[in-house]
Amino acid sequence: MNINVNIQYVFDFVTRKEITAFQQEINRHHHAVMHKTGKGNEFLGWVELPSSIDKSLISSIEQIAAGIRKKAEVFVVIGIGGSYLGSRAVIEAMSHSFLTLKKDNKNPVIVYAGQNISEDYLADLLEILNHKDYALTVISKSGTTTEPAVAFRILKNHIEKKYGKQEAGERIIAITDKARGALKKLAAEEEYQTFEVPDDIGGRYSVLTPVGLLPIAVAGFDIRKLLEGAKSMQEMNIQSSSIEKNPMALYAAARNALYKKGKLVEILVNYQPNLYYFTEWWKQLYGESEGKDGKGIFPAGVNFTSDLHSMGQYIQEGQRILFETVLSVEKPHKSLIIPTDKDDHDGLNYIAGKKLHEVNYMAELGTALAHVEGGVPNIQVQIPQINEFHLGQLIYFFEMACALSGYLLNVNPFDQPGVEAYKTKMFALLGKPGFEKETEKIIKLIS
Repeated sequence: MNINVNIQYVFDFVTRKEITAFQQEINRHHHAVMHKTGKGNEFLGWVELPSSIDKSLISSIEQIAAGIRKKAEVFVVIGIGGSYLGSRAVIEAMSHSFLTLKKDNKNPVIVYAGQNISEDYLADLLEILNHKDYALTVISKSGTTTEPAVAFRILKNHIEKKYGKQEAGERIIAITDKARGALKKLAAEEEYQTFEVPDDIGGRYSVLTPVGLLPIAVAGFDIRKLLEGAKSMQEMNIQSSSIEKNPMALYAAARNALYKKGKLVEILVNYQPNLYYFTEWWKQLYGESEGKDGKGIFPAGVNFTSDLHSMGQYIQEGQRILFETVLSVEKPHKSLIIPTDKDDHDGLNYIAGKKLHEVNYMAELGTALAHVEGGVPNIQVQIPQINEFHLGQLIYFFEMACALSGYLLNVNPFDQPGVEAYKTKMFALLGKPGFEKETEKIIKLIS
């Protein structure tokens, strides 16, 4: 079974004709993606990746991951943005909800560093690593991005003191540029095991490269199935650019039709807590890809039914600038029946005997109906089950739809010039050499 996109709950706001009116543009942009002729075409390596990835690379990743699992209780992934969100999205989605409390867990616990500059966070991590066998991967094309570079400097110092320089070097895997950059140079000098970040794939599209595949494999999940799922969506995408036949084209067209009607904020909704980081990955993918030139749909996320008791109020009755895309999971992995209670003090006997997933789905359907009635369109993206294959499908689905959607907005979906703005100010405030003029400007501004 494949991903299905259901748009029946948008027709109170846009017509099918307004959605299919994008077909000519979609055809043109789909051709530009497939033939690499559009804006940012130098970063389209992900388009054919699921079917073209080297089988020997997959085997190498699996072999190194198996070695890490034998000697490490903890595996630290150092990276920021796309360098960690993709792998974390898959790992969290596939993991037991209470993994750290399970005594029979045979695989390393995956933890993350370099995604913030919190002193307490990193100090807490070091306290744990003092008492655990660990290995780490550092993921950066340049090796100079502030957050992961700081974390790696600290963790490199720690792991070398813990194990000695030689063994520490055997516990560090660098994922970086194939030819240049500070991390590439260091990895060569220290003889770290190394994987390459492809030149033609940007960070937020890199989950199906070693950037995402190594941590996912270390966590014990099947990266071949993940790639197989992505390949199935790639093949579907090749067959047609028709909005009626290609769910990626349909999603791109539907969200842009809503955007033209003043729906400026898209909320990705999940009803499974383990999809939280999938939402975080999606937010980066769409935020960095579309938010340019004063354009773009703002990507947000909620976790239902939890957030129905907080954000639900605003969604139901706040400003009517929202639409929702619901990640709907057809089948759970486990079964839990609501028992009967003879006294029925809580009044729940009317749902006794039902599976909890059925109640959750009725909450999903009821919420969609209520929100549509309240002026919030709903797109439903349905997957049969949370597993490696369908997560691979979902990753490729959102990547391709994002490329098409960005082109519909007439922006380059593959660059992120705005990300540099905060860095310039931060470097100036920290006194980084070369930023003296900017430092002077800031001092005048705040004095």
